[in-house]
Amino acid sequence: MRIRSIFNIVLLTFLFGSNLTVLADEVIVGYRHLADPASLVYNGRVYLYASNDDDNTMEKNSGYIMKSIVCVSSSDMKNWTDHGVVFQVPRDAKWATKTWAPGIIARNGKIFMYFGNGDLGIGVVTATNPIGPFKDPIGKELISMQTPGVLPAQNMWLFDPMTFIDDDGQAYMYFGGNGESNVRVIKLNEDMISVNGPAITLTAKSYFEASWLHKYNGTYYLSYSSNPKAQMRIDYMTSKSPTSGFTYAGVVAGQPANNNNNNHQAIFEFKGQWYHAFHNRTIANKLGIPTEFKRNLGIEQLNHNADGTIKQIVYTTNGVTQVDGINPYGRVEAETMSSQKGVKTEVCRNGGMNVTDLKDGNWIKISGVDFGSHKAKKFTCNLIGNGSSIELRLGSQTGKLIGTLNTSVTENEENFKSTSCNVDEITEKQDLFLVIKGNGTNPLKINWWKFSGDKTRHRN
Repeated sequence: MRIRSIFNIVLLTFLFGSNLTVLADEVIVGYRHLADPASLVYNGRVYLYASNDDDNTMEKNSGYIMKSIVCVSSSDMKNWTDHGVVFQVPRDAKWATKTWAPGIIARNGKIFMYFGNGDLGIGVVTATNPIGPFKDPIGKELISMQTPGVLPAQNMWLFDPMTFIDDDGQAYMYFGGNGESNVRVIKLNEDMISVNGPAITLTAKSYFEASWLHKYNGTYYLSYSSNPKAQMRIDYMTSKSPTSGFTYAGVVAGQPANNNNNNHQAIFEFKGQWYHAFHNRTIANKLGIPTEFKRNLGIEQLNHNADGTIKQIVYTTNGVTQVDGINPYGRVEAETMSSQKGVKTEVCRNGGMNVTDLKDGNWIKISGVDFGSHKAKKFTCNLIGNGSSIELRLGSQTGKLIGTLNTSVTENEENFKSTSCNVDEITEKQDLFLVIKGNGTNPLKINWWKFSGDKTRHRN
């Protein structure tokens, strides 16, 4: 993640176009610039933690200055909930000045997040909830250049931590960058905030950065970003040991579409399917802005061949299968969506996040809303109204209209209230669009929504 431009960029005015429409899975959470995903599967959801490129400027050679980590999550791999900034420095770790490329893991009822303080050291923070708050338990770097085994190394980049717990309970951290012999692995104690022994040197063909370990059928897979000469692919090695014996095995994935710069992956299993999360620069390309420091997240399914090799990923724009439906009869956060136009989010005064500043023609798509056999008849939305309306449509933003919620102007622009409208009876699984019609004098904000009907329970 250090400054390593492959091409020249031109400074343009940054206007995050409200007319930009992006579709998963080449882009998820398309209204944020996020990068360097790390994954945590926890209590039926997958959480992705990302470097917050919204912290970066677009000035040429300005560098990566991210000072916060954003978390998004999904229970179905299609709709993603925006949890906003969950960690920020120096607010949450006073010694640190940057937050690059997080790693994340859960153990003994705690969540442990690791991050690069730039490329010169690795910190750790802890929480009891995947979305924080995260606290600094040691008040300093966990891994520094003085950690035994980190040096000697030529031009070592000390960042990109990834932590893995093996079947026997031993935890390992993988990190390093900028040279084939700059891969490091170190054992962690069970407390996950202290190390056990010196770092061990590994060597990887064309290694550049972004170490990631996963285990499949007894084999350890160490994937990583290759260097510019090797096209910054995601390559991988395999071994029967987590700390030695790795041999080059091939390519996980080439450069993502619309990237042509640094690369970073997270590989994880969720509900029986393996996935490859990554970043590219699709949004910046579509906006016509400089792309180097403005990245976005994407995701693809990953498959292992019968012989244990990884089937090389072919990038798609919409290739991930939804693994579960959205239950519309319980509270659904407005910041949960699969696609959108013109969306912005903010911290909600009632907790969590809310969608804000919605204007005429903006919309939110929620994929696979499973109404079941119980006919939905009423839609309720918790919002701050501005006199505009919300059309409920199926299939597309111009699809079948099933109801219209008219919002009145909320006198106190800080107080959310629940407003309802009747809808045509709906059953089965549907893609739902919330389409905004009209503009008001103050921002339209939506906190959550739900449906009710003959029986307000989900068929599952």
